[in-house]
Amino acid sequence: MSLDTITADASPLAQFRDHLQRGELAYQFDATSGQPVFYPRVIAPGTGNVPEWRVSAGKGTVHAVTVISPRGEPAYNVVLVDMDEGFRLMSRVEHVPAEAVRIGLRVRARVHTPEGASPYPVFVPEAA
Repeated sequence: MSLDTITADASPLAQFRDHLQRGELAYQFDATSGQPVFYPRVIAPGTGNVPEWRVSAGKGTVHAVTVISPRGEPAYNVVLVDMDEGFRLMSRVEHVPAEAVRIGLRVRARVHTPEGASPYPVFVPEAA
């Protein structure tokens, strides 16, 4: 599938990944209920409608944070981020010490593209 064309035949996960390949954090929206839909799904919960795709502005607020400190390795965080569009996702905040991430921190998304793996969204503090 071409990166400049997203077909309706592709699975919601494939469409989400295509957006990430283009550097976009996409989510779905159910026009009938007026609610965002995330994680990507074939039908919207509650209404059974086919949700439309939208691209997030990428700004959000840390809702919850956990710091994991594996023995002999650097600590890292796992966060839940409430996006300004109304959906929540799990990721991590980069470019600050893991212990410095706090609930209420404003963050912005960026797409991390590891070599040989699928891209995924991560966050950095909005001021960074």
